[in-house]
Amino acid sequence: MNIKVGLHPIVTNINLPTVIKTAVLPGNSSESIFIATQPGEIYTLRNGVIETFLDIRQQIIELGSSSGGYDERGLLGLAFHPDFYYNGLFYIHYSVAGTQGPGALSGSFIPNPCAPATLNLEWTNRDSQYDHIDTVEEWILQSSSQPQKRRTLLNLRRPFMNHNGVNSLNFSPETGKLVLTTGDGGSGYDPFNLSQKDIEIAGKIIEIDVDEDVFIENPPIVTRFYELPVVIQETLTIMAKGVRNIPGISFQRFHDKYIKYIGNVGQDLVESIFSFIYWNPLPVTEVVQAYHMNYDLDQTGFINFGWRGWEGSFPTSIIRNCSNNPALNEKIIAYYDEAIKTSVQRIHPLTNYYHMDPRPDKFSGTALTGVKPYMGYGIPELTGSVVFTDFVRKEEAGAPARGVLAYARVRSDCKIDDYHIIETDYDFGSRSAYFTCLGSNLAQTRLYLGVYGSMNVTDVNQGTIFEIVP
Repeated sequence: MNIKVGLHPIVTNINLPTVIKTAVLPGNSSESIFIATQPGEIYTLRNGVIETFLDIRQQIIELGSSSGGYDERGLLGLAFHPDFYYNGLFYIHYSVAGTQGPGALSGSFIPNPCAPATLNLEWTNRDSQYDHIDTVEEWILQSSSQPQKRRTLLNLRRPFMNHNGVNSLNFSPETGKLVLTTGDGGSGYDPFNLSQKDIEIAGKIIEIDVDEDVFIENPPIVTRFYELPVVIQETLTIMAKGVRNIPGISFQRFHDKYIKYIGNVGQDLVESIFSFIYWNPLPVTEVVQAYHMNYDLDQTGFINFGWRGWEGSFPTSIIRNCSNNPALNEKIIAYYDEAIKTSVQRIHPLTNYYHMDPRPDKFSGTALTGVKPYMGYGIPELTGSVVFTDFVRKEEAGAPARGVLAYARVRSDCKIDDYHIIETDYDFGSRSAYFTCLGSNLAQTRLYLGVYGSMNVTDVNQGTIFEIVP
């Protein structure tokens, strides 16, 4: 059932928003809204007053200059320690200024099942053939002072510009650990299969025990887990693999357990949302030991989303125009052997939505940008559901760009659910409206939507934050 909601603007004229969170500032009695922008600003909104909390624009890589304005790097993650009110600790993930490299491949990549060499590429010369470096840092807000950087947790070398994650830092209410969600490294079709290789950091969901106070002055710049010092390895566990690119992880309390929601951005066919409760983590020290001693780890109960062999519920496919009818297309399985190998290891999605959907009550999407459970009662039709956003629906040529809100539910029989559109009453007029991120308050009773008037980060101050209201 499609439903309708309102959008109430609460912040306007900001740069492209990537993260919306709430937290209680030390000394305050109520939650503030925190908004991170891709160029490197973090704002607070409290009692209708917006202020700058942190500005690291000078530390962010130059965005959009080599890609016509579009970019997937920048300030991508912000999370507050569960004891932030008392200890002032928070964490950011961003792409570092001055680290631009040539990229891991000289051109675009499409696998060719008729040319096996394209299915088995290796990322060689990693020290020189990369796009940029991402960093994860711990900062502290001390009373009556500006935030200060406290330490660097990770420095990650990334092969391509895209698939670095967004809303990439979140704390687990189950374990109290910081969860880092990294994409597969980028390009398309995961050319080096980083997402399925246990030893690779790319394409994983990683838990970091930040309460292990490990201080290393300059952590090494790495791409694989064994390149990390042992003291850092000991703080890390792998929660899942088979990730293409995901807009964070969300937790919904269910009795004494938590349902985890993950959205995996698709290649050409489908966007997928997964849910799970139980999982078996892999300690990074054990992953490194297995790699060096060349044995397989027991991955029973370990979460695998299936990429690059699977794109949601479908084997990853290459789409080509039909030679006898260019108006039609054919889908060719890109990685048949890998689809077979991961078919019984992967978990199945809660729901899919498609890049081309002929059903009149659905939409054709582009890229998933946010996934959040809603536990409020202000919009009763949504209570208990998982809400998600798509960057922009495919419309008729010339129509202004519009993002999409939708929702699905976990079924009691564990079968895949269909999704439903959430219609909005806001009039964007002739302006574009790309839906870039989704946030909620701590109780998950309020939802916030980030919208941008352009798909290019170089077009400044076109952002609006809305509260989703009845």
